Amino acid sequence: MRIRRIATLGVIVLGLVMTSCTVTTTTASPASPATGSALGNTLPPSDEPVAAVAAGALPAVVNVTTDVFSPSGQPGQGVGTGFIVRADGIVVTNCHVVEGATKILVSTSAKDPDRFDARVIGGDCEHDLAVLKIDGNGLPTLPLGDSSKLVLGQNVVAIGYALALEGGPTVTSGIVSSLDRTVQVQDPNCDVCRNFTRTYSSVIQTDAAINHGNSGGPLLNMNGQVVGINSAGADTAENIGFSIAIDSVKGSIQQAIDSPLAPTAYMGVQTADVTSALAMQLGLSATEGAYVVGTTQGGPADDAGIRSGDVIRSVDGRAIANTNDLGNVLADLQPGDNVPVEVERNRQQQTFTVTLDARPYPTQLP
Repeated sequence: MRIRRIATLGVIVLGLVMTSCTVTTTTASPASPATGSALGNTLPPSDEPVAAVAAGALPAVVNVTTDVFSPSGQPGQGVGTGFIVRADGIVVTNCHVVEGATKILVSTSAKDPDRFDARVIGGDCEHDLAVLKIDGNGLPTLPLGDSSKLVLGQNVVAIGYALALEGGPTVTSGIVSSLDRTVQVQDPNCDVCRNFTRTYSSVIQTDAAINHGNSGGPLLNMNGQVVGINSAGADTAENIGFSIAIDSVKGSIQQAIDSPLAPTAYMGVQTADVTSALAMQLGLSATEGAYVVGTTQGGPADDAGIRSGDVIRSVDGRAIANTNDLGNVLADLQPGDNVPVEVERNRQQQTFTVTLDARPYPTQLP
């Protein structure tokens, strides 16, 4: 009789805005090999194999930083990692790195980094995947390998912006410790991750050091091919990290490339409904509207002069009675539209012209 052992570990997803999570790992039967060929060329052998892998991969590894609002309306920032898979600006990272983001910035690993605004064009949160688009051409890329060919004890290299330390990304190496894990991640104390459990299957376990900020970075074989996307680490044990097997997300990456999500209009505000209780508490003369809890720094509303404490009364000539009205109006507009926004500020009416941008993150990834 075969006995399946189930280990329960405390883990953390590795974006810096995340808090402690709980993970349950089980060993599943081997998954069928995913279809899809590697992208790009492999690296030549070297007397210093880890250094060769790192040197070839680093130009395509990027820092992903985000502006986020918690459900309570408090602004914050997140830090993670990503990697470029197409020279025209397709970037792969973790879903939890960009979840809830109001602004996404991608920076290269060069000493004088190039910086790009990014938006999500697809992904699969069940496999902790997000695919981003930046405006670039001729960018360095990483090839996708074949995770079905991994074996226990095989050497791997992890690259990421661990702990958001200055001086660029961190390189660590180790081996494949286990294959085909199923990882259940819970975030009961996390203010920005919506209090739910995700189950990640087809997960690679490695002893390569993976820390906060590594989320979304590549796990590479010694040919410099991406075999996993670093996602989580255990907080109750040493030398245990988890990466999403690349074969399990190749289809979603390709789908995002072939059929990217269309950009939608974005103002860059966090709002709450104006109620009689809120109006009385804050001394508002408005009895309805969308109260601005916060604005994204450098976003369309912020650039136009809209501030926390304003009450949005109309957009593009259409009355705004609550946050749903605001969302419905924006859904009918396009990025780049210049629209008048009427607000109440200190019991006076003011009108600002806002140039709408493209929303960096859709409400829900497919």
